[in-house]
Amino acid sequence: MPPIRILIVDDSAVIRSVVSQLLASDPEIVVAGTASDGDQALLRIAEVKPDLVTLDIEMPGMDGLQALVEIRRLYPKLPVIMFSSLTERGAASTLDALSRGASDYVPKPSHLETTEASRTRVREELLHKIKSLCRGNAPQQLPAVTASTTSTFRTQVSIRPQARVDILAIGTSTGGPNALTSVLAQLPSDFPVPIVIVQHMPPLFTRLLAERLNTVARLQVGEGKPGLKLQRGQVWIAPGDFHMTVLRQGTDFVLGLNRDPQENSCRPAVDVLFRSVARCYGANVLAVVLTGMGADGTRGSGDIRQAGGWVIAQDEASSVVWGMPGSVVAANLADRIFPLEGIASEVARRVSVRRVAATAAGS
Repeated sequence: MPPIRILIVDDSAVIRSVVSQLLASDPEIVVAGTASDGDQALLRIAEVKPDLVTLDIEMPGMDGLQALVEIRRLYPKLPVIMFSSLTERGAASTLDALSRGASDYVPKPSHLETTEASRTRVREELLHKIKSLCRGNAPQQLPAVTASTTSTFRTQVSIRPQARVDILAIGTSTGGPNALTSVLAQLPSDFPVPIVIVQHMPPLFTRLLAERLNTVARLQVGEGKPGLKLQRGQVWIAPGDFHMTVLRQGTDFVLGLNRDPQENSCRPAVDVLFRSVARCYGANVLAVVLTGMGADGTRGSGDIRQAGGWVIAQDEASSVVWGMPGSVVAANLADRIFPLEGIASEVARRVSVRRVAATAAGS
């Protein structure tokens, strides 16, 4: 298999050198060239024909956002990873870039990290994301199956009946901000159940994402806080670096946050959230696994299925990376597989149909 050719675009010669060294240490990666601004990047793309571009946001002349728009116009399928700072401005610009078609992002080294820790983190994140974006959309290796979930993992895509839906749980990663925008913007203002979401993002990014989604959705969207009572029509996103769970307090269901160890190298982790909603709501859970790298959400989907709940997975064609939903599908845990544009209507239908049926039966 030929090596992956990378073009590094950054106005800092130091950053270009550091990233080149970090990537060159992997035999599957070749740094095909560098550029110091957006104009030069467009010329270099035509010259070296990279498989992927890393793109700085703040550059003189044509900045990263402007360059991204041109790259998407000229090379719509070329993967682009934004290189952004861990500041409020950097986070906001990163979300702008994702909305304009960037494939993913990696935060630059922070003054809060040691030099060695920064280099290790950037190298691991970049290599993982580069290989996931350039080596195809195949789902990651499935997580180990425990004895308690073996029968669940063998279940085929089903036509089994679904109980009343009392909560919607969503998990996503790479490509998630745009996917969440698509789904939430289509849900009606009278959506009758609460929604809880894990999107793999660091602190600050999740708050800004929640604020942006709140402007496009007809529902109230916010970053989750401990002790919040879950109510219909509210959407809560797990804050970066915290696992989010649902807890039962008497007759109420509330949010919990913790900093327990990472699961699937993630915090927040989809598995943690899914496991908790399965424990609290039993069969009355509808879960959706959207685009994302890795296999986070597969074990949790097994817990939801075992409790009697339903799982919907995004299809491969509409996913930026078919890792997370693909892993759920490969484990035979998806009750239905839908393209992104069909998920909101299916969710709304399943929630409303089951509630109407339950109301009619009780009248």
